[in-house]
Amino acid sequence: MKKKCVLLVFIVLFLFSTHASADVIKLKLANYFPPMHMNSIMMGKYCEELNKKLAGKVELTQYTGSTLLSADKMAAGVLTGIADMGLSNLSYTRGRFPVMEIMELPLGFPSAWIAGHVANDFYNKYKPKEFDKYQVIMLSTSPINVVQTVKKPVNVPDDVKGLKLRGTGRLGDIVKAFGGTPIPVSTPEMYDSLKKGVIEGALLPLETLKGFKTGEVIKYSTASWRVGSAYCFYVVMNKNKWKSLPPDVQKTITEFSKDFTERWTVEWNNIDIEGKDFFLKQGGKIIPLNEAENAKWIAAAQPVIDDYKKDLASKGFKAAEIDQWIGFVKERIGYWTKQEKAKNIPTAYQY
Repeated sequence: MKKKCVLLVFIVLFLFSTHASADVIKLKLANYFPPMHMNSIMMGKYCEELNKKLAGKVELTQYTGSTLLSADKMAAGVLTGIADMGLSNLSYTRGRFPVMEIMELPLGFPSAWIAGHVANDFYNKYKPKEFDKYQVIMLSTSPINVVQTVKKPVNVPDDVKGLKLRGTGRLGDIVKAFGGTPIPVSTPEMYDSLKKGVIEGALLPLETLKGFKTGEVIKYSTASWRVGSAYCFYVVMNKNKWKSLPPDVQKTITEFSKDFTERWTVEWNNIDIEGKDFFLKQGGKIIPLNEAENAKWIAAAQPVIDDYKKDLASKGFKAAEIDQWIGFVKERIGYWTKQEKAKNIPTAYQY
């Protein structure tokens, strides 16, 4: 009798645990960044903290280093359900999110914290239809892209002529506007591409000098940040998977993601400073620019803005509408610049 009771208890516990396990909603978050990069660390915290808040209802697991999806396959992979959620940036799939590519234009973004807030403001105000097939979870941007070179110091835009620089999406257009040749190398492949001479530099933030160790190869970085372009990052979710989640789970994810985005944008600023320090310790040189020199860089990049307007007009958007977007972005840059200073948030550049 005693043995039967023990067996019955075991069966009941087994069935209960199996049922409980089956009730847990398991989600996959794909991320192409290497495991030790800030974005992987932050997304690890995101998963861990969100799982706790959802108290066993959801188990969100991160897959780093392109083990599930590479950067250029992220948008398609989330859409088809290979991953439930994915982190990438717009430049890897140029033309897929054309309106939001406004964040890649040289509009004068001073820092990632500022640009990240502007990206969220822009999305929330205009809700580009290109994201209708996804559930947008979070948006942020990289720090500001600057010219980085291996052998040749770059002081003026004309110095870029003939150089092969890493540049993807609209950022590749900026390289071209400066007279260089944009090469669409992914960031994980960049170190080897620089060492082998496949590329001679990059248009990237200072953070990559440490985050991808390219500061061991890059020797010069031009402080061309007043051109002010950034890579716009997204975390999106498969729309059908989102709709299948219970309303309370959706609410928790939405509220937590909004708070987490602020932490994410601050960390972008922090790692840009770390990249700068790493670069200088490696013996790298940062080439400063005065106001007159900055004006030359801004003027050289203007055709990229003009081409964006023509491109979006060809897709059916009205010129006045596009001008309104650009005006809104510039207004929000001014607003968030004041906020960044008021909050004493550290930045890599003084402005």
